[in-house]
Amino acid sequence: MKSFFKSVLATLVGIIIAFFLIIIITFGIMGAWVSSVSDKTVEISDNTVLHISLNYPIEERTNKNNFQAYRFADMFSENIGLNDILTRIKYAKTDDKIKGIYLDMSMMGASFATLQEIRDALIDFKSSGKFILSYSEYYSQGTYYLASTADNVYLNPEGIIDFSGLSSQSVFFKHTLEKLGIEAQVIKVGTYKSAVEPFILDKMSPANREQVTSFLGSIYTNYLDEIAASRDISADSLFQIANELKIETADDAVTYGLVDATKYKDEVLAELKSLLNLEEKDKIKSVSIEKYVVKDPSQSGTSRDRIAVVYAVGDIVSGEGSDKQIGSEKISRAIRTAREDDKVKAVVLRVNSPGGSALASDVIWREVELTKATKPIIVSMGDLAASGGYYISTAADSIFAQPNTITGSIGVFGIIPNMQGFFNDKLGVTFDVVKTGEFSDLGSINRPLTAQEEAIIQRSVNQIYDTFTQKVADGRNKKQSYIDSIGQGRVWSGSQALELGLVDKLGGIDDAIVAAASKAELDEYKIVTYPAISDPFESLLGNSKDRISQWFLKQELGSAYPVYQQAKGTLEQTGIQARLPYTITIK
Repeated sequence: MKSFFKSVLATLVGIIIAFFLIIIITFGIMGAWVSSVSDKTVEISDNTVLHISLNYPIEERTNKNNFQAYRFADMFSENIGLNDILTRIKYAKTDDKIKGIYLDMSMMGASFATLQEIRDALIDFKSSGKFILSYSEYYSQGTYYLASTADNVYLNPEGIIDFSGLSSQSVFFKHTLEKLGIEAQVIKVGTYKSAVEPFILDKMSPANREQVTSFLGSIYTNYLDEIAASRDISADSLFQIANELKIETADDAVTYGLVDATKYKDEVLAELKSLLNLEEKDKIKSVSIEKYVVKDPSQSGTSRDRIAVVYAVGDIVSGEGSDKQIGSEKISRAIRTAREDDKVKAVVLRVNSPGGSALASDVIWREVELTKATKPIIVSMGDLAASGGYYISTAADSIFAQPNTITGSIGVFGIIPNMQGFFNDKLGVTFDVVKTGEFSDLGSINRPLTAQEEAIIQRSVNQIYDTFTQKVADGRNKKQSYIDSIGQGRVWSGSQALELGLVDKLGGIDDAIVAAASKAELDEYKIVTYPAISDPFESLLGNSKDRISQWFLKQELGSAYPVYQQAKGTLEQTGIQARLPYTITIK
């Protein structure tokens, strides 16, 4: 009877899942049809405003999405990537039908390097003489960073602006592991390589606190300097305003010059009509940046010459990896394809990664090194290019980073959990083993490492660190001893990395492309991108279970979801890691 009910239950669950997938696929097909009919270039009328909200996580590239017409609880949301955001703002600058930009932003899922790219694009747009107007009921520090570029910044009279300074918080699991009877056995190189700290400490080490204070201060300095230039307020004054939390009300924001006036939405719309020379009864013509589909000039034209942009985004893992991982095979193949294509005259490697497997990083590094020998290869760093992310960058001809890019973290580590206490004391499970050699079960998690085993792993970690620092030294034309002195797992901002010689210039992906064209002596060229973005139907069929479970977890865990991700990601790591010391969230 027990097995009968078990079988019935399994059948019911299978039927429910199958039914759910059939519904999704059916709507997906309908969405693809609707997309083919309605998602083509929107017809733009004269005297139109480009409406920018961007209230979603911003990824490097726009995913192919035939499900935009049917939003399944945000599992298939309509959003665009950084590449299209920049392209569309740039195109709007010279589009005679676009008269200005209306920024309508509250919260954005983007780090400061991504925001910097968008901010630079907005500033460039203003050089056309067209207006930018910003309004919100709430400005986060990130959205205000963009809003400060506007000719006029407005806030709802009862609205809020967060201007309190930046912070970075780390999560520690030491006491959780102790309660579970799990010991994190750590082997690392680098005084600042603090990826292991959440598992062995309950607060930051002095070295970790020193590095976080340093790079966070550098990012904050750039943040204040950029806003100061846009709002014509000294950076020192802005620091004092934030430090003393002087902005408590909307009126305070006006008093201290962060916004120009408090207005309700109808008053803002009236001002937009005035800017567009409209009568009160006229309707404002606007198009969202998501619907403002334009033909990227860099991907058209008659030139045979091409510049390949290879996107390396996510954790670095061996093999193919997923869409949001840097699989060593996938990215190596993309770089190799670009190198062997005679039409491709230069390569830009766009890196946005906290690192990962040291072995996988070395596999990708080799392809960068080979490419450098045959044609120019330039690295453009996004929000993160740390540890393994820096490893794969160091062989390039030159490296571009934003002032607030997180990079460096030249160091390696390994964690082997000893779960003997958990198995024995919590679960009542014991183990016994037969082996043919003394080290046949090296790395077993059901017992502690012996002193000899720990020494073996430490030698391996030391050797990988030595290789890492030597390759950085060769790539940057520095002495290995110098790289070791600024390495040790320490994290730097892009501005600091420039001073230390870890990067060559500050700038975004467009700057890197221009540099690649210059080095290849190209006046005209097309842009091609690698690797190919997965087909949405293939993605749905391959990852629907993961997407559904991920969505439910986000709903249940809420703000604790990133903590779950961090713990889960650590458990999934294999081999020696060249990874950012922790998950960095700056707010």
